[in-house]
Amino acid sequence: MKRVAFKMYLNEGQKEAYQKRHNEIWPELKKLLKDSGVSEYSIFLDEETNTLFAFQKVAGDGGSQDLGQNEIVQRWWKFMSDIMKTNEDNSPVSVELPEVFYME
Repeated sequence: MKRVAFKMYLNEGQKEAYQKRHNEIWPELKKLLKDSGVSEYSIFLDEETNTLFAFQKVAGDGGSQDLGQNEIVQRWWKFMSDIMKTNEDNSPVSVELPEVFYME
């Protein structure tokens, strides 16, 4: 099992909208993530900087960041694009974070 972490950026004042949309995550997106080997997916918010910190465990080589060609993911990106910093294709601007410490 691989651990993956990355950061994304929330637009100012969008915490409640972001939480609401994730509390109501589409069942087909959740299934896609699980079927792709993603588990224990958490997202944290640094409210001082509006930086989102995401962590997930992944079985295999991929992760949620590798599903961008999927139609469900593209629809989710478009749905979220008004409240996050995004690229031209609506994907969230994200930066993978290297692991520098792990304790079991």
